[in-house]
Amino acid sequence: MPSPAPLAQHQTPQPPTAVRPAGSRWSYAFLIDIGVFISVFAVIYGVYSIGHSWLGPVKAESEISQDPRSLPLYALYSLVRILVAYALSLVFALAYGYTAAKSRRAEIILIPLLDILQSIPVLSFLPGVMLAMVALFPSRQLGVELGSIVLIFTGQVWNIAFSFYSSLKTIPRDLREAAIIYRFSRWQRFMELDLPFSTIGLVWNSMMSVAGGWFFLMACEMFVLGDKDFRLPGLGSYLQTAAGRGNTSAMLWGLAAMVSVIVLMDQLIWRPVISWADKFKFEQVESARGMQNSILSFIRKESFVIRFYRRILHPIVEWATMEFASGAKRAAQSIRANPVTKPRPWFGWLLAGLSGLAVMYGVYRAVAELARLPLAEYEMLLRSAGLTFLRVNLALIIGALWTVPVGVAIGFSPRFARLMQPLVQLAASIPATALFPVILLFLIHLRGGVEIAAMALMLLGTQWYILFNVIAGAMAIPTDLKEVTSVFKFSSLDRWRYLILPGIFPYLVTGMVTASGGAWNASIIAEYFHFQGRIVQAPGLGSTISSASDAGRFDVLLASTLIMAVIVVMINRLVWRRMYRLASTRFKLET
Repeated sequence: MPSPAPLAQHQTPQPPTAVRPAGSRWSYAFLIDIGVFISVFAVIYGVYSIGHSWLGPVKAESEISQDPRSLPLYALYSLVRILVAYALSLVFALAYGYTAAKSRRAEIILIPLLDILQSIPVLSFLPGVMLAMVALFPSRQLGVELGSIVLIFTGQVWNIAFSFYSSLKTIPRDLREAAIIYRFSRWQRFMELDLPFSTIGLVWNSMMSVAGGWFFLMACEMFVLGDKDFRLPGLGSYLQTAAGRGNTSAMLWGLAAMVSVIVLMDQLIWRPVISWADKFKFEQVESARGMQNSILSFIRKESFVIRFYRRILHPIVEWATMEFASGAKRAAQSIRANPVTKPRPWFGWLLAGLSGLAVMYGVYRAVAELARLPLAEYEMLLRSAGLTFLRVNLALIIGALWTVPVGVAIGFSPRFARLMQPLVQLAASIPATALFPVILLFLIHLRGGVEIAAMALMLLGTQWYILFNVIAGAMAIPTDLKEVTSVFKFSSLDRWRYLILPGIFPYLVTGMVTASGGAWNASIIAEYFHFQGRIVQAPGLGSTISSASDAGRFDVLLASTLIMAVIVVMINRLVWRRMYRLASTRFKLET
């Protein structure tokens, strides 16, 4: 019989199999994968829904459902429109502000033009924008969607352009001289000096622009042009339909959905961006530790977007910077080695001539249209303009009285900022137009309640322009200047006189200019509102523009828009332009 096999003691002992405890990293990763899969699925569905809606056949009049179950899809539609309009606004504002700040000839034309454009109400852009977009895409819903996006764009872009232009005009001389000494190309100067120095103002004005998009959402998603009724599914049209029918339950559901979207944007986008932008503060000493943000820390560690930027986008930007720099150097050497004669600017003169002919033709047609209005109509328009002028300036004064001290306190105190900054961002992002039906419920039965409601809406829609710019100005004041006031024991009055007011002055001017234009723009909604199946209006230029748009009276719409633009341009020329000049000379941060 064969001998038994060798015993187990001659074999190498094996370690016991490791047992993975419950709640281990595998289960955590599995949950993350499920969350990512659900998110990707939701994004794909959202893109499909938007594409199906935008590329579908044009709808003469969409029925806006009042079912709360439609709100998630409506919120997605509105959010996409606002974000697309903001992306267009940011690109346009950077190009426009850069051109106006860098070229004296362009500045002479572009800044007055910007004054005029920001004074034109959204509804005044409505006929030309919608007719042009529908003509480009006559058989697709895309034309109406693009028209709505362009209208939202006109309510977002101007304060970003003003902020960027103002920041470029106040760049310290020593920084500009350093860029010249190191022979920065235009691209290098833009990426390494202009854009970083303007970041704080751009971030806070971007928040204000998105808030402005929510403000005008109701007017941009549901509007009447003559005999055509345009309705786009979204939160704005949902709220306006609910207000028109007097459906209080639907109004509250729509308001809750809008607040939820705004809170998510604040937590996931604006708070991390504000914390990130603090590193662009112009300092000569080490500043105190800024406000911490746990969400920002999570995004820095886990975000695919940040990884994509660091590994793909950032190297592309670095390569473009070096390529532009070497290209500028080679161009400079070739110019010195082989001087060439400057070609004749015949193309520029030809373009200027064609533009002049187009302007003359437009003026001729406009004058012919305005000549049809009787003199009594113009007298009524001037009285209406006077009433709106009083409301606008009263709203500016009331807004400045509380926003300047509160904005300085938020910008100076990190502890106070941690408490107030989220509240301010949330309050500013909630559109006053969404709250307006609720305000009317309480004020419409009072004597003079419509006037009070109109004044409240204009104030709610414009005070944030001042507050956000004051916060940005207070945050941009260098720490060493604050320490000087503490070392020399400045009194509160001297600190405001010699540090705070001069430091925030350029930002305050920008805020007041954009708030003034925003108040005139807000008058079209504050003075004329569809509520409970009827029209509630207060006398003024805004209500005249809104009623003319509803009735298809393009002659009245043109005349009232022209009067509003002339008033705003005169105010800017007599007041704000001088303030800008003072900000770029006397109150410029220099060393």
